[in-house]
Amino acid sequence: MDDSSKIINYIRSTQAIRERCQQILELCLNDQLEHFRCDLTQVNYVADYVIEVIQANYPDLQVPFHSRWRHFTAGGIDRSAHLQQVLQTASPLEQARTKVDLAVTSVLLDAGAGTVWKYVEAETGQVFRRSEGLAVASYHLFLQGGFSNDPQKPWQADAAGLQTLTLERLASGFQANDQNPLVGLEGRLQLMRQLGQVLTTQPDLFGQHAPRPGGLVDYLLQQVDSGKLSAHTVFAAVLAGFSEIWPGRVTLADVNLGDVWQHSRLPDRGLGSQLVPFHKLSQWLTYSLLEPLQELELEIINLDQLTGLAEYRNGGLCVDLGLLQPKHSAVLADRHLPSSEVIVEWRALTVVLLDSIADAVRQKLNCSSQELPLAKVLEGGTWAAGRQIAAECRVDGSPPIQVMSDGTVF
Repeated sequence: MDDSSKIINYIRSTQAIRERCQQILELCLNDQLEHFRCDLTQVNYVADYVIEVIQANYPDLQVPFHSRWRHFTAGGIDRSAHLQQVLQTASPLEQARTKVDLAVTSVLLDAGAGTVWKYVEAETGQVFRRSEGLAVASYHLFLQGGFSNDPQKPWQADAAGLQTLTLERLASGFQANDQNPLVGLEGRLQLMRQLGQVLTTQPDLFGQHAPRPGGLVDYLLQQVDSGKLSAHTVFAAVLAGFSEIWPGRVTLADVNLGDVWQHSRLPDRGLGSQLVPFHKLSQWLTYSLLEPLQELELEIINLDQLTGLAEYRNGGLCVDLGLLQPKHSAVLADRHLPSSEVIVEWRALTVVLLDSIADAVRQKLNCSSQELPLAKVLEGGTWAAGRQIAAECRVDGSPPIQVMSDGTVF
């Protein structure tokens, strides 16, 4: 294996996420970052706030994983149960494939929606915004056959259906128009089309005939050992399968690295040494694939090898509660590109601090990492707490730092 292949494999690991983000934290604690300082004395305060939210939502502490499936219950409607009824005549394996098709398309369409957009669910009349709105909209578009090229098999996302998806069809499915604008709609369309293209290039992962994201189920079943499947194995398959769909990202040896960004304050020790990987959507997707796999009676192990998610609810929690403190006014006043070092610092510090917050939460609740893994702390948890404090701090519930989203990062 040559040097570039070794670096690519490293950058695609959760070990690299934690190590590079830890380097950013060390720079921060030594006051060597341009945009943020960190007050670690606030970790316990943040943990207490998170615990209040966990206990309000899950008083028995039976917290589910942080995954897309939570959003499918928006408004108190159990859409997963409805999907199960729709699929009741299918085999367990085909049910899992279908759920993976839904999870992949829905997660990849889940980037910042903006503060204006909303979705009105025809069946219930309920109005949803942000992640819940995107989830409910993508759920209905999926069930309407919006991602399938086979009228006889509408409940799937296949390569041909994704590649021929039109902007009009996507806009209609998301009720997006001039009066109801959805941020990054064109970016989302390109992501779906790229997904369709990528599915055709990796038959070992997605299947030889009518390739689909659900083909990952068959691939992952081959990686099972004594009924156990490592969460990192799922993550590695997600990165190997989907990295090529991301537009305009950093590449090494012509390999698209995905959600990976440069930071100039990291020591330059050669190829890739100043890169900070996050793989936010890929890990969010991994968390979202675990539940359909568990329904096949697989035991998911090594769950805490995955990291916290570097997104604006978790990051906003840290800023709004004073754990992260901007060093100048432009951090909060301006809108920033995902590639800007403001955002790279914010996201990197968030990843490391989520581990510290999770440790403090477990200690205060007297729970082990097996009882309350990071995937549950996120759900219970830091994401919900980030949304709550944002609503307390700002009328529109927006995050404290504004990102110029293209629909493919957050």
